Amino acid sequence: RRARPVREVLFFPSRPCCIEALLAEAAEPGAPARPCPCPLPSGDTALSRLVRRLLSARRSLDLCLFAFSCPQLARAVQLLHRRGVRVRLVTDAQYMGLHGSQIGRLRHAGIQVRHDQHTGYMHHKFAIVDRRMLLTGSLNWTAQAIQSNRENVLVVEDAEYVKAFQDEFERIWEEYNPANYKFF
Repeated sequence: RRARPVREVLFFPSRPCCIEALLAEAAEPGAPARPCPCPLPSGDTALSRLVRRLLSARRSLDLCLFAFSCPQLARAVQLLHRRGVRVRLVTDAQYMGLHGSQIGRLRHAGIQVRHDQHTGYMHHKFAIVDRRMLLTGSLNWTAQAIQSNRENVLVVEDAEYVKAFQDEFERIWEEYNPANYKFF
């Protein structure tokens, strides 16, 4: 019997929540759960559901994000990279250097990052999990957006939509290849 394709909408702001158990389970599947000393409740929130969708990646995670400063999401992405998932990230050059940006941390971990070289913003906000699931919407991956802003993320497994976004990612990935930069 075939599983129904994913169709989900996440709305933010998300209640504050602890995602340590999700990250620990993803890092060491089957290991006994360790209690987290933080005061935040765990539970089903928009953030925890977003993290679960990301952590479902087994082969690849392609990210095209304007702003990325949420440490919890960065930890999930790093965990996937350590698990052997191919992670590629396209971002905006102006925003990647802002205080709190996680881009340097991800680069330092060995994740491939490319950024724009022109004056307009690279303003996309989408992720593609295993070339089969698309996460897209208004959400910048920042603590401010997750905790305070009215935002949305649409999660779908629809080959037609995934292909369109994957094609856009590949086009931008190649355009932002440092070998193609023109300095003069």
